[in-house]
Amino acid sequence: MAHCHCNSCAHHEHPHGTACAEADSRTEWMRIIASALLLFTGIGLSAADAVFFRNEGLRLAWYIVAYLPVGLPVIKEAWGEIVHGDIFNEFTLMTIATIGAFYIGEYPEGVAVMLFYSLGELFQERAVSRAKHSIRALLDVRPETATVIRNTQAAVVNPREVRPGEVIEVKTGERVPLDGTLLNESAAFNTSALTGESLPRTLHEGEVVLAGMIATDKVVRLCVTKPFEDSALSRILTMVQEASERKAPAELFIRKFARIYTPAVTGLAALIVLLPWVWSLLQPSFGYVFNDWLYRGLVFLVISCPCALVVSIPLGYFGGIGAASKLGILFKGGNYLDAITKIDTIVFDKTGTLTQGTFEVKSCRCAKDVSETRLLQAVASAEQGSTHPIAKAIVRHTRQQGISLLPAGEVKEMAGFGLETTVDGAAILVGNARLMEQHHIPCPTDLSGDEGTLILCAIDGRYAGCLCLADTLKDDALQAIRDLQALNIQNIQILSGDKQEIVTTFAQRLGIMQAYGNLLPDGKVKHIEQLKQDPARHIAFVGDGINDAPALALSHVGIAMGQLGSDAAIETADVVLQTDQPSKIATAIRAGRQTRSIVWQNIVLALGIKLAILILGACGLASLWAAVFADVGVAFLAILNAIRLQKIIK
Repeated sequence: MAHCHCNSCAHHEHPHGTACAEADSRTEWMRIIASALLLFTGIGLSAADAVFFRNEGLRLAWYIVAYLPVGLPVIKEAWGEIVHGDIFNEFTLMTIATIGAFYIGEYPEGVAVMLFYSLGELFQERAVSRAKHSIRALLDVRPETATVIRNTQAAVVNPREVRPGEVIEVKTGERVPLDGTLLNESAAFNTSALTGESLPRTLHEGEVVLAGMIATDKVVRLCVTKPFEDSALSRILTMVQEASERKAPAELFIRKFARIYTPAVTGLAALIVLLPWVWSLLQPSFGYVFNDWLYRGLVFLVISCPCALVVSIPLGYFGGIGAASKLGILFKGGNYLDAITKIDTIVFDKTGTLTQGTFEVKSCRCAKDVSETRLLQAVASAEQGSTHPIAKAIVRHTRQQGISLLPAGEVKEMAGFGLETTVDGAAILVGNARLMEQHHIPCPTDLSGDEGTLILCAIDGRYAGCLCLADTLKDDALQAIRDLQALNIQNIQILSGDKQEIVTTFAQRLGIMQAYGNLLPDGKVKHIEQLKQDPARHIAFVGDGINDAPALALSHVGIAMGQLGSDAAIETADVVLQTDQPSKIATAIRAGRQTRSIVWQNIVLALGIKLAILILGACGLASLWAAVFADVGVAFLAILNAIRLQKIIK
């Protein structure tokens, strides 16, 4: 049988290789079909009152043969669980119930219980396996080959053999095998595997192209930046696969519940048989018929199996994670699907999160003895190794001016301040005013009045000038705030290391009342800590940079931008938005709420029907056929309800 090995049906996760799983499935179907043919033929012979079938020995032998294909594997599983110390498991319950049915002469019902139980298990396993497979298959689209240019010759190799710094070629319609920077002037890419967006995206020379994108308009060449194992697609796939291991509170509760529930109900089934017997000893007038009360106990046992709960609930979370992934929202576990439903406070980083993160150099202001060329060359040379949007904007602007970059020495980055390096033998400082203050470098007093982000530079300990860069709001930033407010999340804040006046201006345009600027990474952390002092508050922090990682880790739910976001932010976050669209936050919250709703619908459905039929069974008003519905039928209904998530999460 393809049954799982579980503790009181505590988990139905038994991974197989594809070929092995298919073989198991075929064998299982053959056993079920053989058992079903024998069962229904036997019922037909009884209904027709066939003469030869009146023989009790023949009937017993017939139904034993019908029972064995589906019953033996379950008995084997039951024995294995008992040997490992788990007496009260679903397999033991089914074995006792069906053998008991044979004992009291209810042969067809005994076979039917095991047959429909096995059929239900098969469908349950297939549903769970399909949900897991869809999660893996959704992103497991990594190319098996890469065309690398070596010694001016194209060679097709395994992507794992390509090293950072090498040039690869991707033909039109092919999938990009590794992360790299675009060497063409421009090119269009289909990003649906990463973002869920079907519209092509045009990238320009020097911009990052991620593994999994598809070249759509021309042959492109890329300079590889990361090895295969560290590519965006590999990282996403790993996160999604690991998500199933992080259980939601509802899953953990049901597992603990099943370990108590199953032996308790088994004990009650025994009492249903024994207590009337004890009562008949005290009251001889009470007509005790052992077989009648045993039948009631058997019905009770069949109903008691908690399969519908412990299968449909994980399936609900798998479905939620899978449906969200198709929209470019990666939950790193079912627990975060639950956690995001409780969020009442959302704190945004500004740059790259609510803004485009694609800065433009607006102005260049130089000290008296420093030329614009010298200033731009010094700043861009120092910043050329950085992936920060501001750094990339400065480098792009400098190259557009026809200014060549010089090699930089070892770069020392100081989060929230800037960086320190050497260029052409000169000591270079590039960063904000706080960096200049830290190194006691006097700067002009009128810099604070500038609108935009200021990047200051010092050469050999003297102020050399500053660059003013401007950023713009993302197209859907305003809609994102409106959607969150529509979800009754009113406490929305912005934290930024930018100047307070810039942050305030952005916040006003978005209708956000609380905005805090001039914050270092530890300032963001302190702010989150202050918010968390209220135990009733549940906080989500949304960021993209390495400086946001501590705040992402500290918040109840950390949400990172998957394209612009740094590796540190993505690794630390609990939810990753592959589209970099802040409006997807509301979608993520709705996905969490819809998943939680489905899960609790299944809990109420399963427990409600089981409780009703348990009571009817104890009163002798429910047959083993009703018990089969309470077990297998409810599981089917719960699974179908869980599958709905794929449709309703949009």
